[in-house]
Amino acid sequence: MNPWLQFILAVLATWRVTHLLAREDGPGGVLVRLRKWLGNGFPGKLMDCFYCLSFWVAAPLALVVSTKPLELLLVWLALSGGACLLERLGQEPVVIQPFTENKEGEQDYGMLRTRPDDAPEHRAGNGQN
Repeated sequence: MNPWLQFILAVLATWRVTHLLAREDGPGGVLVRLRKWLGNGFPGKLMDCFYCLSFWVAAPLALVVSTKPLELLLVWLALSGGACLLERLGQEPVVIQPFTENKEGEQDYGMLRTRPDDAPEHRAGNGQN
């Protein structure tokens, strides 16, 4: 098999297995129960972190792609990195809204106040404390 094809397949397999273990319920909810059973210890936290888990999922797949020691280390990191990139590409994009300034003459009563009469200066005048 072509080494590049082998590498691409290994990246996709790393992403798929990591996504299954970290983000999905699994058949019959078995993975949800496994994550719950693992709890908050090292294995449980590992199952909750896609990036950490991809590092360990990539290890055996790196052995399929390469056998030379230095190449094996690089392939291991590259497989995990490729899976992490795929995970980021699949997420919803972050939308940053532009800051809108108040028009001249408008008052800013803060984020939690919805009406001018909720402002502290209005409550004090109405006999409310």
